[in-house]
Amino acid sequence: MFTNPEQFASATKALFEFQLMTFNALTSKAVQGVEQVVALNVATAKSGVEDSMAAGKEISQAKDPKAALEAVGAQVQPGVAGVTAYHQQLGEIIKDIHNEFTSAAEAHVAEAKSNLSALIYDVTKNVRPGSENAVAIIKTAIDNAFLGYEQVTKATKQAVQAVEEQIAKAAEQVATTQEQAAKPAGK
Repeated sequence: MFTNPEQFASATKALFEFQLMTFNALTSKAVQGVEQVVALNVATAKSGVEDSMAAGKEISQAKDPKAALEAVGAQVQPGVAGVTAYHQQLGEIIKDIHNEFTSAAEAHVAEAKSNLSALIYDVTKNVRPGSENAVAIIKTAIDNAFLGYEQVTKATKQAVQAVEEQIAKAAEQVATTQEQAAKPAGK
């Protein structure tokens, strides 16, 4: 129950601090996910360079062209398996990020809605006659703040989904390229 402006200001400040805390938590989860993807990419690149160096050495030490072609063919299958493993690991990371983000966002939205409902109830409970316009303005300001928060959450979810789709497309293209490279080497 708000009997003075300080109580209202305190409740409003608490709501905005909660929104900021939620945004920071979601941003932190997104950054952690990016860190995991970067670590996977670095490990994959390092492994790819090491495999290429080993393959190059094996090919350069081949006694004749037939042995060199066999060495090339032997390297294609592990390359396809590596791409598949990379795609699976990346998919797991993205799925974990998405699940964590969704559950955190839903929990925070539910709590924020509950706090907002209580705040609006308290504001309207002690309205003096003739103050309806002021209350309507306050309700509108609170509703707009919450809608802004929901828009940020929705936009972030859409961004995560777009990243997932782009990663899936890239992994599919790499797998297709690897399969096409394996066909001529196997002939």
